[in-house]
Amino acid sequence: MKCPYCSCEESKVIDSRSADDGERIRRRRECLNCGKRFTTHEVIETVPIMVVKRDRTRELFSREKLSQGLMRACEKRPVSVETIEGIINKIEMRLQNSLEREVTSQTIGEYAMEYLKEVDEVAYVRFASVYRQFKDINTFREELNKLLQSK
Repeated sequence: MKCPYCSCEESKVIDSRSADDGERIRRRRECLNCGKRFTTHEVIETVPIMVVKRDRTRELFSREKLSQGLMRACEKRPVSVETIEGIINKIEMRLQNSLEREVTSQTIGEYAMEYLKEVDEVAYVRFASVYRQFKDINTFREELNKLLQSK
């Protein structure tokens, strides 16, 4: 690690602490040349995940797009922002842990519905209606029947 004061590449770690709920490591370092101290942050490098959309185009996975969809489904429902963030984290972790670097938007939608079903059934049905593109009331009724039968 290069010292920000003298540009020496030799330093020693004085202290390490977890930051951002274990997502980062904060390290206090001391330059072996000038003796000044500085802080660095270590982050796990993730491999970008490409999402294959219905029209076969590809784009980078976006937490923001997933968040918007989940927030819309949970609007005016007793679902906290922390719960939604937790769902997004679970989905992202699941994607990162798979060996696939490309995933379909349908897979992400299925994961989201799986977690929403556990949290709030109304939000689940809202998300499913957009994701599965319900065309009429019968399609909607079929999804509700599946939900009722799974209980």
